[in-house]
Amino acid sequence: MTTRAPAPSPAEIVFPALGTTAVLLVTDPDALPVAEAVLRAELSAVDLTCSRFRPDSELTRVNRNAGDTTTVGERFAEALQAALRAARLTGGAVDPTVGRAMTALGYDRTFASLRPEDARPLPPAQPAPGWRRIVFDPRSRRLRLPPHTHLDLGATAKALTADRAARRAAAATGCGVLVSLGGDLAVAGQAPDGGWRIALADDHARPTTDRSPAVAVTSGALATSGIRVRTWQRAGRILHHIVDPATGEPVTPVWRTATVAAATCVDANTASTAAIVLGDRAVDWLDGTALHARPVDLDGHVMRLGGWPPDSAITPGPTPGDPR
Repeated sequence: MTTRAPAPSPAEIVFPALGTTAVLLVTDPDALPVAEAVLRAELSAVDLTCSRFRPDSELTRVNRNAGDTTTVGERFAEALQAALRAARLTGGAVDPTVGRAMTALGYDRTFASLRPEDARPLPPAQPAPGWRRIVFDPRSRRLRLPPHTHLDLGATAKALTADRAARRAAAATGCGVLVSLGGDLAVAGQAPDGGWRIALADDHARPTTDRSPAVAVTSGALATSGIRVRTWQRAGRILHHIVDPATGEPVTPVWRTATVAAATCVDANTASTAAIVLGDRAVDWLDGTALHARPVDLDGHVMRLGGWPPDSAITPGPTPGDPR
């Protein structure tokens, strides 16, 4: 009979990034500096490539050239292909051509810079131009947007960054890694015994309690989308950041959150965002994906789809820095 030495406690670092909170955990505390360097490099690259709010980002250049053909870089092409795939898989519920709609609603700067109450009138809402009108050749990386179209790659680009950072950090350190970017979470490498203990909440930035529901994640990814955190007021209306491409308006709330587990964070985020947009149609659509999903309605009633396990409470002494 052999015995196994207890694994060291995971080490963590938490810092602001991409307008949200980045959380990094590693199973080997000595590997934290290397893993952090990998994560920060990925965050810097995606910000320079895909930020709607930087005048020097590649996305800003692409949006400015809408109507003309332009060549994009490899990282932008990867992010665009992830967004187009999300649009295809969701029947357009998650559509990257909602950029102008987001700006019209007032989300034209980082969320921290938004005025919580804006008296300016809202312009008439218009449907998004639609992802099918984008012309893109992945081989040449030549892209043409329809005239007056602005892309918003925020959701899928953030999830893609979590996937890339977790995978690269695990390869660089040889240990288990968890990366969480504001509710988009990916793990790679060998998970700690019992898996990464993840608390579930409406707001990833709020403290959890011993009664908070939790799941254990050993591989893959988890993403939560919701309507209650990124909200602001304009012209007397409470608005949120998830837009229905069919109307150009914030989606009519049916679910306050939707959490989905998948092999990649991009797939998990795609499904969780689609669930919020689809509203009453989300249950049938999620059932069709065969993904594990946990939508929560406006009254707090929880649905468990695709074999999602019953909620279990956070046990005493949870993983330090449990992502929320």
